[in-house]
Amino acid sequence: MHVAHYLGLLHRAEANLADAYREVAAAHAAEADVFHIVGRLAVQCDTHVERLAPFVDRYAEEAPAEPERLHAELFAGARSGGLGLLRDLHDLYLMVSYADITWTMLGQAAAGLRDDDLAAVVTACEAETATQLAWLRTRMKAAAPQALVVA
Repeated sequence: MHVAHYLGLLHRAEANLADAYREVAAAHAAEADVFHIVGRLAVQCDTHVERLAPFVDRYAEEAPAEPERLHAELFAGARSGGLGLLRDLHDLYLMVSYADITWTMLGQAAAGLRDDDLAAVVTACEAETATQLAWLRTRMKAAAPQALVVA
């Protein structure tokens, strides 16, 4: 059963996302909305990591060897300036999209396993992840004209 691999993948992705959110918040502290909202999103990702942990432990014992190159790193560090903010938000969007589709796949696995507890966690966290995507898309739309045209 390979569900353990995707649980581990998502567990790591959410932890990396929390770290990236914190780094972007610190790098763009002058943008009050980014600083505060991204800080809250980091805490949300921390909660996702905590909620996934029991399932990572539960399914780990049944996992075969992990395939090579299963984990992906999408964020290489925050940048500065208006274009830097846009690029950082873009990177975050890619990271959240990665988490979002992984939540979807785990939801399918939870249904197949008839694991109602995992399904409940997936439903709650997937909804929060969708909200993160929507906020990032909106904030990028607001930042793009200034960063791409006026600069």
